[in-house]
Amino acid sequence: MQLTTTPSLEGQRIVRYCGIVAGEAILGANILKDMFAGIRDFVGGRSGSYEKELRKARRIALEELAEQAAELGANAVVGIDIDYEVLGEKNGMLMVTASGTAVVTE
Repeated sequence: MQLTTTPSLEGQRIVRYCGIVAGEAILGANILKDMFAGIRDFVGGRSGSYEKELRKARRIALEELAEQAAELGANAVVGIDIDYEVLGEKNGMLMVTASGTAVVTE
């Protein structure tokens, strides 16, 4: 499955549009990660634990998107948009959504 943020795939012709597909991932941040991220924010630098969670959530959302596209008979998803949000009480949840158009290319 080819995944791209561009509206087309160079050198390939879109022969059929299968529909809009989406994937979501919502992950909770535990208190230890929050505490260490707070320390990191205080002294400066990057928060490796949050970066790891962001990558994990993005991977899950894109995998779900690809699975939906395959179910529609697509071999690619174009125009992918990825959004990040924080949810829940005290912003304790991270949500990543990915959406795009499932297509068949040749």
